[in-house]
Amino acid sequence: MLEAPTEPRSARQDPRVPEAERFAREILPPVSRTFALSIRVLPGTLGRAVMTAYLLCRIADTLEDEPRMRAADKAALLDELLRCFDDAAAAEAFPARLDDLGGDVTHVRLARHAHLVFVLFRDLPETTRAHVRRWVCEMIVGMKKFVLLYPNGIRIQSLEEYKEYCYYVAGTVGYLVTDLWHEHVPSIGVRLHGTLREKSRAFAEALQTVNILKDVARDAEKENSIYIPEELLRAHGSSHATILAPERVRQTRAAIAAMVQIAWKDLDGARSYLLLIPRRAVSIRLSCVLPLLFACATLRDLTRTPQALIRREVVKISRAEVKSLTLIGFLVILSNRGLAWLADRATQRPFVVMGI
Repeated sequence: MLEAPTEPRSARQDPRVPEAERFAREILPPVSRTFALSIRVLPGTLGRAVMTAYLLCRIADTLEDEPRMRAADKAALLDELLRCFDDAAAAEAFPARLDDLGGDVTHVRLARHAHLVFVLFRDLPETTRAHVRRWVCEMIVGMKKFVLLYPNGIRIQSLEEYKEYCYYVAGTVGYLVTDLWHEHVPSIGVRLHGTLREKSRAFAEALQTVNILKDVARDAEKENSIYIPEELLRAHGSSHATILAPERVRQTRAAIAAMVQIAWKDLDGARSYLLLIPRRAVSIRLSCVLPLLFACATLRDLTRTPQALIRREVVKISRAEVKSLTLIGFLVILSNRGLAWLADRATQRPFVVMGI
């Protein structure tokens, strides 16, 4: 049984809210199928809040990743995006500044409709809006910091800097959704909220690390960004300059293997986070389970696909496994033992249900 949100939507509604919500629900799946599934299971105001926050994060990410734009111009756009949270006129004018924006077609379309996403943001209840504003703005401030720190393309230098970067682009999301769970789900009280918050950063950063590791070659070639720390690459005999060099593949893979171990440790924290969520909050469990299972399966394949780096491939689990993990994950969602078993199973070998 789904728990109802505890706070109504704002009383004065912009007449464009239905249009904005249609746009958001239409663009969400092509932006990210995994997170579209996770968001769709969330009810009412909570679902709209997470959807809105996620799309705002992706708009910021699209600006950060734009391969042709000068760092100073990116920083100026990120500053303008920050203004949009408090200034409706700035939000309405923002898309006009993106005529030359490049990158993924769907992400660019989303950014050019930022004014509609801010219509949804302004329609959220005041407390909910405050959570979204706090954490998404924290993310944007961090993105701007790294854009200016590395104007010629991000080159993470140390594990400490890597953790800082992950905090800004992922840890903030962990804190955001945990604060929203507490606000909207009665069974997540003050004490449990505090416990979940302690683990929320690890959950989100584990997912971010998996995404980084599966896209090492693509990020380096298409976005001119390298997130594997230089100090770690050098410790294994490689470097940012030679990360894709055929003669340094073995050394680069050794550095990536060290990052994989960090991700496994964070995924243990992510599993603990999921299992702490009360069974009555089934929608929250459903929302969290798929990113966790898909991350476990992807990290498994990363350790078993050494040729991916040489071929410049993105590591992806099969559609059959995605469907199988989704089906069984939803079936065992109320069982901690069942969820732990499924996560272990996905970690060990591909999980495909016969007939799928």
